[in-house]
Amino acid sequence: MTSTLDVGVLRAEPGTKTRGTVPADLGTLTVDIPLTLVNGAHPGPRVLITAGVHGGEFTGVDAATRLAALLEPGEVHGQVIVCPVANPPAVYQGRLGVSPLDGVNINRVFPGDPDGSPTERLAAWLFTNLVDDADAYVDLHSGGIDEVLTDFVGYRLTGDPELDVQTADMAGALGIEDVIFGMNAEGGNSHAAAARQGVPAILVETGQLGERDAATARRLVEGLRGVLGRLGVLDIKPKDDTAVRAWVWAAGVTAEATGLWYPAFTAGDDVTEGQVLGHVIDPADGREHKVLSPATGRIFYGMHGLTVAPGAELAAIAAPAPQDSGGH
Repeated sequence: MTSTLDVGVLRAEPGTKTRGTVPADLGTLTVDIPLTLVNGAHPGPRVLITAGVHGGEFTGVDAATRLAALLEPGEVHGQVIVCPVANPPAVYQGRLGVSPLDGVNINRVFPGDPDGSPTERLAAWLFTNLVDDADAYVDLHSGGIDEVLTDFVGYRLTGDPELDVQTADMAGALGIEDVIFGMNAEGGNSHAAAARQGVPAILVETGQLGERDAATARRLVEGLRGVLGRLGVLDIKPKDDTAVRAWVWAAGVTAEATGLWYPAFTAGDDVTEGQVLGHVIDPADGREHKVLSPATGRIFYGMHGLTVAPGAELAAIAAPAPQDSGGH
């Protein structure tokens, strides 16, 4: 028998859907986290879908909201929790990767700290209330307002064969051709922290430049329905995997100087080690700092904004995965 689905003050009985907000205490303030709880009429796994972990990334927020409206409890086997705005301060006030509350990028501090900064507390709240009890987790991201990006799915290898196969199976069900996996589950990303806790978790990156595009959002909804079908939550025939290209992260490129960034690439371009990726020009004296590619591979996302400071991420490069590396 399917059990009651409770998150904070929200409750969904079996065969019902509940929408509302749950307060999260961040120490110096409380934020309201919007949630849709879909408690299926039939038993099955619990799947968590989050979006709005970062501000300025709109496709995932749009798609999660659309999916939450579409899901009907009578069609659901198990439970689906949709959180379209996981980080309200960044989404509604900051529009950037970092929170205006404390300057912290929440996707570097998961699973969080219940006694830490407001953002660290929010990360801990999300894990305690949403991730810890999930049987599968999908985190939706997009290219931000100053970021070019070509769509991809990401996940981490854990060394647990069963978990890695489950995760690869989810990644292949989205209808996105490029899958990039990390060789370990270290770090503060949501999907990495979830994987360390034994939850099959994938990162989905769709859209770029903070665009709001209804067609892109609708495609993502169909991809998410494919994942739910693959997990047995929806009674739909899973599509064949379209993820025929497996990649591993090869290098990140960061700015070494303050100035104006003039890239010589766009997302999806193939580059070779030593190739000029662009220039950072000092507006005070006109000096040029040449930026070279540290690796051969494909650029999956990069900085589109004009102004950069040291440490700003200019490009992320992935290389084709070795055949025996475990990426499916």
